[in-house]
Amino acid sequence: MIKSNQRFFNFLLVLADVTVVTASLFVAWYIRFVSPLFDDGVRTMDLGAYMGLLFIIIPVYLVIFAIFGLYRPYRKQRFFKECQEIIFSNIVGIALIMAILFTGKSINFSRIMLGTFFLIATLLMTIERGSARKILRTARKRGFNLKYIIIVGAGSIGQTFANKIAEDRQLGYKITGYVDDYYHKSDKDGIPILGTTREMNEILEDYQVDEVIIALPNTSYKRIDEVIDVCEYQGIKTQIIPDYFHLIQGTQPYFDELDGIPLINTRYIPLDKAFYKSLKRSLDILLSLIILIIVSPIMIVTAFLVKITSPGPIIYKQIRVGMGRKEFWIYKFRSMRSDAPKSDDNGWTTANDPRKTKFGAFIRKTSIDELPQFFNVLKGDMSIVGPRPERPHYVSQFKDEIPKYMIKHHVRPGITGWAQVKGWRGDTSIKERIACDIEYIEKWTPWFDVKIFFMTFKAIFKSGY
Repeated sequence: MIKSNQRFFNFLLVLADVTVVTASLFVAWYIRFVSPLFDDGVRTMDLGAYMGLLFIIIPVYLVIFAIFGLYRPYRKQRFFKECQEIIFSNIVGIALIMAILFTGKSINFSRIMLGTFFLIATLLMTIERGSARKILRTARKRGFNLKYIIIVGAGSIGQTFANKIAEDRQLGYKITGYVDDYYHKSDKDGIPILGTTREMNEILEDYQVDEVIIALPNTSYKRIDEVIDVCEYQGIKTQIIPDYFHLIQGTQPYFDELDGIPLINTRYIPLDKAFYKSLKRSLDILLSLIILIIVSPIMIVTAFLVKITSPGPIIYKQIRVGMGRKEFWIYKFRSMRSDAPKSDDNGWTTANDPRKTKFGAFIRKTSIDELPQFFNVLKGDMSIVGPRPERPHYVSQFKDEIPKYMIKHHVRPGITGWAQVKGWRGDTSIKERIACDIEYIEKWTPWFDVKIFFMTFKAIFKSGY
């Protein structure tokens, strides 16, 4: 029943997507060629010619939507994740359409109209999918489209899972009961005990369920095998909750594989994936080159003023700890006197640090002293956005004082970061800074980097970042 409901719902989604794509193309054509927004008199093709594109656009988009997983069940997928997939799929879709038009030498189609179509389609599809979720969750709250499950194991693992289901009725799960060898046939917190694992076959014949959730400790592997065998005999899907799940709660764990052996990664780090890692590295190189070209006059003037305002080298180098706990030399314009005491190197730099020169105070306040770090990015030591790297002295200290401090070294350190734009910079709370760093590492997306990048400018102008 659940599968047939899912197929019907997917059919409705496909119809809705076709409607959205068609409406988006029509609205984009109207905005470009009829509305007063573009009063330039351009009329390349009539509406019929553009509507003919639908014979190409609709099949291409539906295939791309399927590839990006936009027709997967909604029960376990977050809406934010779906929005990302909608944006990426529309980017790929419009790129393919433009490539097809270019290859076919169809040069009369308006690029402005196609760009408008992309924006409208992305917006309308996001609204469409959000509305579909709202309708589904409302229906599930009222008892429709429910998935009936049995939990094998009424211990702490099973109870935790049952509480999650009870707290969020929108998930659409209904617990038929527990199966447990150590509880009498009564109930546990209002959920009936249906019997023991030895009675599993009879229980599944008596109750119509869609899934069986196994919440037994690993020491009960024989009973787990027996339950799975019975469920497969009855044709019912099983899922297992590992009894060590408390060790990985809140870290978005995911499965990996080594030559057929399943592995559970206890912490989800998007930048561990080759595609995301390559994407971020490519953008780092491209943007660093562009930024260095743009700010090169500022860097030349800064180098000259550093040299004439105080004796010593122009560039200050310091050892920092980067990705994989590897040490590297970080570059900055020198902002302190070259004869500053070496013993102070392990102290925080304060706002009124006597070691700073007058010009050094200015370039630190405006973050101009950080510009040479774009060369660190080109070398591969750093990224434009990421957790700020720290000196070995503090790494050794904080790894013993702050839980999960060393997680920040799973990714390349950055010139700017989530902690810094939120105000946790310099002599501030290390716990708050690490919490921000871990949040960034686990929730990284290209859009998150863009957000932090532009927030950096706001932080600089607001408080001398």
